Amino acid sequence: MPARSARPATRKVRLPLAEVYRLLEPGPVVLVTTGGPGRPDVMTMSWLTMMEFEPPRVGCVISDRNHTFGRLVATRECVINVPTVELARQVVGCGNVSGRRVDKLRRFGLTAVAASKVGAPLLEECWASLECRIADDRLVEEYGFFVLEVVAAWIDRARKDPRTLHHRGRGVFAVDGELLKLPSRKK
Repeated sequence: MPARSARPATRKVRLPLAEVYRLLEPGPVVLVTTGGPGRPDVMTMSWLTMMEFEPPRVGCVISDRNHTFGRLVATRECVINVPTVELARQVVGCGNVSGRRVDKLRRFGLTAVAASKVGAPLLEECWASLECRIADDRLVEEYGFFVLEVVAAWIDRARKDPRTLHHRGRGVFAVDGELLKLPSRKK
């Protein structure tokens, strides 16, 4: 292995550490809905990861400064809604205002539909909705990291080519495009 140097011999340039997340953003931007006292709320979230497949578990970080954080801690359930590119303006809008002061569903024209197993609503306009309950909250206090178990899942099969949004940071989004299918032994 070559010796370490202050500046590696590469054409690459140094990336500020605060920009690393822009390279590794794993999944689609989602809209997380919560129930509880008063009106339902929705927040935009761009960092989540699959942690288990059976039962399906999703890890996500929600800051304790977000209105959704307190609602999720109190109710222990939410819905992860997967929007498509057609909802880009609503996705950004929901991420730029707080549900403490604004009825975001009304402001952004989103339709709440009763879920089957949790008190938080599904969003009718979204391509898919995952009803979730907190499965593990040991890292919530220190990191805001929730492990959610998906207890029911819904998808709009009428959408033949759903194109999801992927946040690249600073208001820049990538949109799903070309599919590449390769042999796999996975189900």
